[in-house]
Amino acid sequence: MNKPELLLPVGNPEMFHAAIKGGADAVYLGLRQFNARGRASNFTTAQLQALLKLAKKNHIKVYLTLNTVIKNAELSDMLDMLNLIQKTSISAIIIQDWGVYHLVKKHFPDITIHASTQMAHHNSLGAIYCKQKDFERVVMARELTLAEVREIKEKSTIELEIFMHGALCYSFSGMCLFSSFIGGCGANRGLCTQPCRRLYETGNENRYVFSLKDNQAVEVLPQLMKMGVESIKIEGRLKPAEFVYNVAKAYREVIDNNDLKTAKEILAYDMGREKTGYFLAGNVDKAITENTNTGILIGIVEKRNRESILFSSSYEIQTGNRIRFKQQNGEAQKAVKVKAFQTLGKGMYQIEAGNIIAQKGDQVYLAGRMQEKFPNKFREEGRAFQANMHKAEKAKILNNIGSKNIPRKEQIYVRIDSLAWLRKVQLNEIDCLILNLKKSEWKELKWEVPFLQKNAHKIHIELPKFISEKEIPFYKDLCKLSMQKGYSNFMISHLSQKLLLPPKARISCNENVYLFNDAAIAHLRTDKINLYTYPQENDLENLLLGKDRFGIVPLYFYPQLFYSRMPIKTGNDNELIDDMQGEYEKELRDGITIIYPKHPVSWVQQKNNLYKEGFRRFLMDLSHEKPSSNAFKRLMKYYQQSKQVQPSTSFNLKKGLK
Repeated sequence: MNKPELLLPVGNPEMFHAAIKGGADAVYLGLRQFNARGRASNFTTAQLQALLKLAKKNHIKVYLTLNTVIKNAELSDMLDMLNLIQKTSISAIIIQDWGVYHLVKKHFPDITIHASTQMAHHNSLGAIYCKQKDFERVVMARELTLAEVREIKEKSTIELEIFMHGALCYSFSGMCLFSSFIGGCGANRGLCTQPCRRLYETGNENRYVFSLKDNQAVEVLPQLMKMGVESIKIEGRLKPAEFVYNVAKAYREVIDNNDLKTAKEILAYDMGREKTGYFLAGNVDKAITENTNTGILIGIVEKRNRESILFSSSYEIQTGNRIRFKQQNGEAQKAVKVKAFQTLGKGMYQIEAGNIIAQKGDQVYLAGRMQEKFPNKFREEGRAFQANMHKAEKAKILNNIGSKNIPRKEQIYVRIDSLAWLRKVQLNEIDCLILNLKKSEWKELKWEVPFLQKNAHKIHIELPKFISEKEIPFYKDLCKLSMQKGYSNFMISHLSQKLLLPPKARISCNENVYLFNDAAIAHLRTDKINLYTYPQENDLENLLLGKDRFGIVPLYFYPQLFYSRMPIKTGNDNELIDDMQGEYEKELRDGITIIYPKHPVSWVQQKNNLYKEGFRRFLMDLSHEKPSSNAFKRLMKYYQQSKQVQPSTSFNLKKGLK
C-alpha cells in the first residue's frame, strides 16, 4: 500500500513547529503577497529562511502558495518574487494564474510548479493537460467522488493531491465571485469575506443556506492509499497550531498503522465545525449546517453579572483551555483563554467577565485544549533578504509581454443559454453567437436548420465550466458532431478542454479561463488561442493598464456568484435575500447549483470609452434572461447608444477589485 505525503497548512511559526511534531512530510505556506489566504499571518523572508533551514533538518518539503490571480500592475513584483524563490530551497510553488505559469516556464524554468485547486481541475482532462504543461502535481477539486479520483488516477500519470480535512467552500474553488461582487474582495485574490457563512432569507425564513460542514474524509484514506494518490492535504492556514498537531497525528495513525479508530478519536477534538465526508465519502445529503460556529458545544451560560460569568459544562474545564460564547442571535465571539476559574459544584464554572460579551442562555463552545505548547518563533531567525530582479532585465521581460496593436473592426458577441433564444436574436446584427446549452438541448438541436447553417461561421459551441468524468464522452461526441455538421468554432471554459476538440477546431476561451494580466494572455498565444474573454470581476484600472486590446470585454451579464455541485434547499420561488438586503436567484442546471444576482451587471455605458481606449470586441450575455425579441432589441439599442441598462450594477468596474 502506497504511503502518501501528509501535507499540512502553516500560517505562522507556531503552526510549523506543530506540523513537525505532528509528523508532516510537507507543509504549504504563503508569504505576505500573492496567496489565497491573505488574512493569515503568513511569513516574512527572514522567517522563511529560518523555516527552510528547519525543514531541511527534519526532511520536510516546503511548498509556497502563489495561488491568486495577478493584476497587470503586479507583474513587476511577481518577477521579483520568482527571482527570490529560485534562490531558495522551496520544493515547489502552487499557482492559479496562467500569467505566473508563463513567467516561470519562460524565465525561471528550474522552479517546480503545482496546479492549485483554484484552477478547478476536476477530471482526467485537467490532470492530463497539467502533465503536458510540465506541472509536477495537480491539486484536484474538493467536489470529486472516490470513483472519479480512481478513474483520474488510472488515466493520468501526474501526481494527485487530494483535500481530506478542513473547511469547505460552497462554490468550486476558483469559480466563486460572490465575495468579489458584494465588496470587491475577491476569493481569487485571497480576500474572501465568506458570503457562504451568512444568513439568507428564503421561503419566509432565515437560514444558513450555503454554510458547509467541515470536510473529514479519513475513512476513505486507505482506499486512496491503494490507488496510489501521492499527497493528502489538510486545509487550515487560519487554524491554531493545536489543530495542525492533532490532525497530523490522526492522519499519521492511518498512514503508518492503518488505525482508523485512534484517528477518529483524535479528530473528535479538532475544534472545527460539524463534519461531512462530502463527495469523496459519498455523503452530501447532510453537508449543510445551521451551526457556523467552530469548536465543540459543551455548555450554556447560567448567569452573567458585571464581574463574572457562570456556566455549566459537560467538559471538565482546565487552565489553558480556550472557550467561545455564542450569542442567541447566532453571533459567535472570539475564543478566550481560561487563565483562572472557580468550580462551583460538578459541571459548574465561574470565570471573570472582563470584556466578554455573553448573557444567560448563550452557548459555550470548547475552542481549544492546548495540550501541547509550541514555540511561536524560530530559535535562529533567518536574515531578511531581497532578490529583486535587475531593472533592465525586468523591463525587457515586461516590454516583450503584450501587444499594442488594436483590432481593426468592432465585433459584437452574444451568448444565449437556451434554444428559445434562437429565433429572438437577429444574427445579421451580431458577429458571433455563443451557444451555452443544457445537455438536453444539445440533444434537441437541429444542426441542419438553414438559418443556422447559413450562419455556422458565426456560431461558437461553448463547453460548461464543470464536466464530470462520466460526461467526458458526451462532450467529446458533441464536439465531433459539431465539426461534422460544419460548426468549427469552440469556446472552452478550461484550457484542458482543448483535449476534447477535433483536429482543425478553432478555439477561443471564455471568462472562466482567468486572464487578469498580459502574461496570462501571452501564454494563451503560445497555446495557439487568439480569441479570449476578460474576467467578469475585472476592474477598469486593471483592464486599461494591460497592453492587450484583443480580448472580448463583457458589457452585460448575470455573474455566476456561486457555481456548485452541492444541492441546496430554497423556497419555491428560488429567491434569496442576504443580511444586507442583496437579492439573488438560484438555478439548477445539469446538476449544478448556480446563484445569480437579481439584477444584471452593465458596463454598456462604458462601450464608447472602451472603444476609444482600443477595445473592439464586446460581449452581451443573455444567459439567465427570459428569451424575448424585445429584450434583444432593447439591449442592442443600449449598446449602440453606450447607455447603462437599468436596473443594474457595475460590479468592480469603478470601485475596483482589491
